[in-house]
Amino acid sequence: MKHTLIVAQRVLAQLKGDRRFLTLSIVAPLIIIYFLKLLFTTLPPFVDVKSFTIPISAFIVHFLSFILCAILLVQERTRGTLERMMIGGFSRTSIIGGYTLGYFGLATLQASTVLAESIWLFKLSYDTKTVVLLFLVIWLLAIVSVMLGIFISTFAKQEIHVFPFIPLIILPSVLLTGLIIKPDGLPVWAQIIGKCLPLHYAVNIINEIIKPEYTVSATLLDFGILTGYIFVLLFLASLTLKDTE
Repeated sequence: MKHTLIVAQRVLAQLKGDRRFLTLSIVAPLIIIYFLKLLFTTLPPFVDVKSFTIPISAFIVHFLSFILCAILLVQERTRGTLERMMIGGFSRTSIIGGYTLGYFGLATLQASTVLAESIWLFKLSYDTKTVVLLFLVIWLLAIVSVMLGIFISTFAKQEIHVFPFIPLIILPSVLLTGLIIKPDGLPVWAQIIGKCLPLHYAVNIINEIIKPEYTVSATLLDFGILTGYIFVLLFLASLTLKDTE
């Protein structure tokens, strides 16, 4: 645990010192959501824009958290930081756990700012309980995205090696998870792929939360699966890190 906290403190200090990365992590999703608002104003009146707003906002956080974290971790490897920590007696689990813990703050900041802007720009009228639950979903998805970025970074030796993973993960997330279209009409194999992606469960939860008749029991399973991704990816990342020494 001591080593995990040391790594987390190092990550926080690094994020604080890298103002460009920190600014990009926060400002970029806000700009994209503003462009989304401009796009939605051109749609016909019969399109229920509000039903897409929060799911797409969650996807934006998912996408940027995944990409930025993966690239930053690859930079750590190319600089020899990970190797020095291993030589210093840090276990793989403590290294991965430390990076995850260090990015918790960034994920929290991203989730809160994106949700606040979405509610303000699109004039969404949700009660406090709904807003808190929506924040929790986006926050969990951001943490999963961080873990996914850490996991993917173990397969990349340079930053450019991260980019082939973008269409492999992001495009199926857009097309197969119910973000834009309901997956019921897709082939069975496409539905199975969609259910393997964390965004599928986040979208399910959000769609239930914004319903007037929402009950917690309707989303317990999806909440559990989304949370489980964090531990599964933590375990897989600690295993694959072994192959990158």
